[in-house]
Amino acid sequence: MSASKPSLIESLSLYIHRQADGLGRYVLESLVMGLFGWIPTLVGIALRGLFYRLILRMRGSAAIENNVRLRFANLIQLEHGVYLDQNTYLHAAPNGIQIGERTIVMHGAVLHVYNFRDMPQSGIRIGKDSLIGEYCVIRGQGGVTIGDRVYTSPFTQIIAVNHVFNDPERPFVDQGITAQGIVIEDDVWLGAGAVITDGVRVGKGAVVAAGAVVTKDVAAHTVVGGVPARLIKTIDGQTQVPDGIQVFY
Repeated sequence: MSASKPSLIESLSLYIHRQADGLGRYVLESLVMGLFGWIPTLVGIALRGLFYRLILRMRGSAAIENNVRLRFANLIQLEHGVYLDQNTYLHAAPNGIQIGERTIVMHGAVLHVYNFRDMPQSGIRIGKDSLIGEYCVIRGQGGVTIGDRVYTSPFTQIIAVNHVFNDPERPFVDQGITAQGIVIEDDVWLGAGAVITDGVRVGKGAVVAAGAVVTKDVAAHTVVGGVPARLIKTIDGQTQVPDGIQVFY
């Protein structure tokens, strides 16, 4: 027999559980974003800089453009000088998103913790003076730590979660996940469309070429590229990147 369908009340309760820390927070965040979230230009930025302090943690001043979507806003911390561009989406449940001083999150980027499996390591931490490029996706179920002066080019993906699919007799959705986490150290540059998979550490000063899929740790001050990514060169100031390797945007 098929399972009974949830009632309207149960469906609404589940929806709120996925959006905010309870009904009161949901109403408050919806009200503040509904009143001020759509207003364009400097007027809107100024109003959000003032009133968004009611729903998120803001140290100093941050610039938030219109049409930015926030969920579990009380778990979002913005340091002084942070900029959130239009149509960015931050979902911080349950362990939060922290964005360091003067870091920029560009148009259409998604920072998504969305951990309802009670994994203690989840969350997204980004250092200062970093850039999250247009339409980047950061999934923080396993925990993502990004250092200072890290630049991600458009459409990069940092995915700290993976599905288990070892049993051919069971659907993969019933086999659980792994979520080891991702660490990207200071001064790293990720080229356009690069993918960083769960369990990877990218060392200080490394460069990941455009379109690369990184499945293993990347040593500091190296350039990697390809699918799966492999070592192209060591950054030693003596040699150039080989012809045909697309590192740039």
